[in-house]
Amino acid sequence: MTWLICLLPMTGFTANAAEKPNVVILLADDLGYQDIGCYGGPVKTPTLDSLAARGTRFEQFYSGCAVCSPSRATLMTGRHHIRTGVYSWIHDANQKSHLLPREVTVAEILRAAGYQTAHVGKWHLGLPTEQHAKPTPDQHGFDYWFATWNNAEPSHRNPNNFIRNGKPVGQLEGYACQLVVDEAISWLDTQHHPDQPFFLNVWFHEPHAPIAAPDAIVNQYGSSKDKAAIYSGTIDNTDRAISRLLKKLKQVASEQDTLIIYASDNGSYRDDRTGGLRGRKGVNWEGGLRVPGIFSWPGVIRTDVVSSTPAGLVDVLPTICGLLEIEKPNRHLDGTDLTPILTGRNDSWHRQQPLFWHLQKSRPIVAMRDGNHSLVAEPDYELSTNNMFQEAWIPTIRSGGYRNYQLFDLTADPQQQNNIAAENPQLLEQLKSKLLKINRSIMDEAHDWTTE
Repeated sequence: MTWLICLLPMTGFTANAAEKPNVVILLADDLGYQDIGCYGGPVKTPTLDSLAARGTRFEQFYSGCAVCSPSRATLMTGRHHIRTGVYSWIHDANQKSHLLPREVTVAEILRAAGYQTAHVGKWHLGLPTEQHAKPTPDQHGFDYWFATWNNAEPSHRNPNNFIRNGKPVGQLEGYACQLVVDEAISWLDTQHHPDQPFFLNVWFHEPHAPIAAPDAIVNQYGSSKDKAAIYSGTIDNTDRAISRLLKKLKQVASEQDTLIIYASDNGSYRDDRTGGLRGRKGVNWEGGLRVPGIFSWPGVIRTDVVSSTPAGLVDVLPTICGLLEIEKPNRHLDGTDLTPILTGRNDSWHRQQPLFWHLQKSRPIVAMRDGNHSLVAEPDYELSTNNMFQEAWIPTIRSGGYRNYQLFDLTADPQQQNNIAAENPQLLEQLKSKLLKINRSIMDEAHDWTTE
């Protein structure tokens, strides 16, 4: 999934200033590390390539999880998703899981700072069903919302499962990415107060399966029946939708008044779109976790810069707070403010905590990145092979440990083929200690849905 944020120049700006920057987040769904043009991908994405040229592009940017619901929870809170109540992708009818109301989201922070807030597109952080009462986006800080539980159904073409402010919309004509942008533009035209800054959260469905895109676009990449060509067509179509949105944003405010961040919720499900990295969506190897990451805010963020610093969705909330000079939530954040990197003050930056991932169905089940090293491990317990996450597993997950640790030097071995644990016992023990400390902190705070 891909995302974008828009903000004003930082010079002379404080959180209490009369004029505040608009903030827009764009998130794509299952878009791989090597899908779009500026990352060496095969899809024509002139809008996103231009966005990268007007900002800072991270070579090593990471999702919050290898699947979507937990990654989105991490993006919204700056915290590991298990802290927020989200262990895996959410199936609303069969699970109690949802983003906990106690969490403080980007939307709540910005609304408290005087922003209008709107979410358009996929949600997948829990919506109410006949079986389970759950909070809706308005209870997480959004004044307005237009969303789906999970995917656009029956596909990206003519979806019938959008909900607007709690009311089903019915079947719509068109493709999901364009319909989401239509809604965003309509909100800007009819709902936005010109004298108030806004936060617009735009989460696309493409290229998550089941896929669909106009034949005229798909045929540029192959046969209209070729899944690889259709997959590329959905990304191309999304780039065109983003182009329409950016043109509208320029009418509302200047580029200097807009910060943009673009990324994806997890790696691609296609092995040919992970940049040759090991693994894909659903697995805690680099191919399942590495995604695009672009930040653009002319006049504040350095332009035409490619950063080699590892960063990720977990850093978005603290970075927004840092750029806008808004106080961070009074709770443990797993992410780190990237403002010094984005504004050219790299020497003053250090990551407060290694990047850490946990996904029950993945093998390896945990992964951690500390500097140039990646440490992964398997669980020391066994659960059923049911493909869908079972909330009954939570007590075992919270108390479980790990075995079969593997260590990789990502500078020399980005494909994670050479396990160097045996020849680096001291480093292995140091990193294991860090991993277990982070894990304990997360599990101590984790919500147990079996107690409800």
